[in-house]
Amino acid sequence: METFLIQGTRLLGGLVHMPLWAYAVAALVLTHITIASVTIFLHRNQAHRAVELHPIMSHFFRFWLWMTTGMVTQEWVSVHRKHHAFCERKGDPHSPQIYGIEKVLWQGVELYKVEANNPETIKRFGHATPDDWFERNVYKPYSKTGIVFMCMIDLLVFGPLGLSIWAVQMIWIPLFAAGIVNGIGHYWGYRNYEVNDTSTNISPWGILIGGEELHNNHHAFPASAKLSAKWYELDIGWLYICLLEWVGLAKVKKVIPEYALDFSKTVPDHSSLEAITLHRYAVLIEYGKMMWKLGRSEIKKVQRTHTELTNRSGRQWWKLLRKDKSSLSVIERDELQQLLQTSVLLHTLYEFYEGLQDLWGRSESSSEDLTMQLQAWCVRAQSSGIVALADFSRYLTRFA
Repeated sequence: METFLIQGTRLLGGLVHMPLWAYAVAALVLTHITIASVTIFLHRNQAHRAVELHPIMSHFFRFWLWMTTGMVTQEWVSVHRKHHAFCERKGDPHSPQIYGIEKVLWQGVELYKVEANNPETIKRFGHATPDDWFERNVYKPYSKTGIVFMCMIDLLVFGPLGLSIWAVQMIWIPLFAAGIVNGIGHYWGYRNYEVNDTSTNISPWGILIGGEELHNNHHAFPASAKLSAKWYELDIGWLYICLLEWVGLAKVKKVIPEYALDFSKTVPDHSSLEAITLHRYAVLIEYGKMMWKLGRSEIKKVQRTHTELTNRSGRQWWKLLRKDKSSLSVIERDELQQLLQTSVLLHTLYEFYEGLQDLWGRSESSSEDLTMQLQAWCVRAQSSGIVALADFSRYLTRFA
């Protein structure tokens, strides 16, 4: 059977003769190199300066992206930086919360092109990107020529089947990067960090999109070269960066910081405050879990006696309780206030939740004042009569 397939493919006229399944593998390998180029070069190196690349690797990635995507480095970086600056707000180039999930998922490239053609965006966010002879004379003015060369190469190497491989290469980034990461990555998945946007981790195994599946981790620590945060998460882009660093072609600048717990501490100090502030998104996630564990039965109890609160499910109320105050609509504020007035437990949990956020939200306060505020928060939590809240205060105290 295999001999028959090989003989059949020789009739297709390419320089390479393989069984049909090998052409599919070739397409996946070629598209994976493109994904690696986007996540390592455009995203982690250029947009966020999380990793330094040797000029050889930097130019290889630029050349490959010119051949396979036609994207200009300065334009991609500008659009992405603006996304972080205006995430989920007016000005975000591709938020599904603004444009709708279907628009971003299927027409993400069009949204990217609109913003890439905005001179103000390029001027404000496109600083410190390549501006050498190749960029000025080849990559920018002839951004679409590379993909024509790629098509010719695929046809020469693989024969007529090369056109199918080329088509897969052309659709891979628009679908997976512009569509799935920018769309699904702000719409569906799980969260390790309670950041002030809707970013999610699509999958704990970042392989198909080079690790970009771990989008919530990235929004919590955008300057980290490593996108995985939990032991079970895999960021294949990080593995490539480690390999490049091992051979001297890359240098990691920042990664997601880790915290330690000092079980001998009984009173939170300045080091506790610093660690809690640095890891505030993880702290809020843990507090949210505790609040949900205590509050879900309380919400059901309240809804049985207050039928006007049955317009939302328990999880919808939980999401509203955790939503950033500044992003609440007038109607949501009124609904939330109505819920809190019906339950002492929910009111207490929410009050402490707000108090936690005040620890890193008051930039005008001195570190001494904030440390005292943290200490007062823990004392009140331990005397609240809520066992889980008291345990959480001890958890915060041990941060070091």
